[in-house]
Amino acid sequence: MKYFESTSVFHFSWDQVAQGLWKRYPNPHSKHVLSEDTVSREIRGSKLFTKRLFTKTNGIPKWGERFVDSRTVHIVEESIMDPNEKIIITYTRNISYVRVMSIVEKVIYKVSKENPNWTVAERSAWIDSQVYGFGRAIQAFGLKRFRKNCQQMVEGFNHVLMTMFPLTATSLPPTTSDEATSQLNPANEGKYH
Repeated sequence: MKYFESTSVFHFSWDQVAQGLWKRYPNPHSKHVLSEDTVSREIRGSKLFTKRLFTKTNGIPKWGERFVDSRTVHIVEESIMDPNEKIIITYTRNISYVRVMSIVEKVIYKVSKENPNWTVAERSAWIDSQVYGFGRAIQAFGLKRFRKNCQQMVEGFNHVLMTMFPLTATSLPPTTSDEATSQLNPANEGKYH
């Protein structure tokens, strides 16, 4: 299992990021997102719980064609938005080809400690493969692809926020830092959050 984490800073308020979260797609950096549908949405107490389904496509390397028969993958995103605490937590996982490669991602959006008018996104992801003999290679490929896609996600979301809130937009690009590790301890499997 591979583990990845990154932190991104959006130069927009938490309220603006919370509004933009539902309008992330389409954007010029995420043309691989084919559709998004809201499956359920409900308020429990003061929190908003949402489940969405995304259909995405991504190029598959030649060697990967032996494991998958389609370039389309379905992804579920479950989110909890707490406007009182100003925190959004999203959990995203693929529901297609999970034996070949499963990716579970958790993102926490919260007010920046550095600047209360900015929002920090703390992203964690676990990448695994159950393909005997190829698991580690697939995990390494998945980690490399996920890292690349993270940068596109950040740039795409920042584009959406700049379009929605042009008067807030600054000339500062969003900042991102990341770290990746391998989790080899079988006791850690299944402990995604």
